[in-house]
Amino acid sequence: MGTAQGFAYAARSDGTVVITHHGRVAGTLRGGRAAEFLAEIDDDPQLVMARWTGNYRRGNERTARRHPRNRG
Repeated sequence: MGTAQGFAYAARSDGTVVITHHGRVAGTLRGGRAAEFLAEIDDDPQLVMARWTGNYRRGNERTARRHPRNRG
C-alpha cells in the first residue's frame, strides 16, 4: 500500500495538536487524545496522522461508487 503524503502537525503550548493535510486543518486533538497522538507519532508520522484523522484512502472508492447499492 502507498504511504500517505501531505500531512503536518503543530503542537501548541496549551496542549492542543492541530493536524493539517495539504495546508487545511484535518483535525484538532486536545487533552488525552493529543498526548496519545504525540506518543505514537514517532513510528511513521504520515500514516499515523492519516489514521488519526480518518483521511486516508483504501483503494476501493471507485469500485464502491459503481456498486448497484450506491447508485442514486
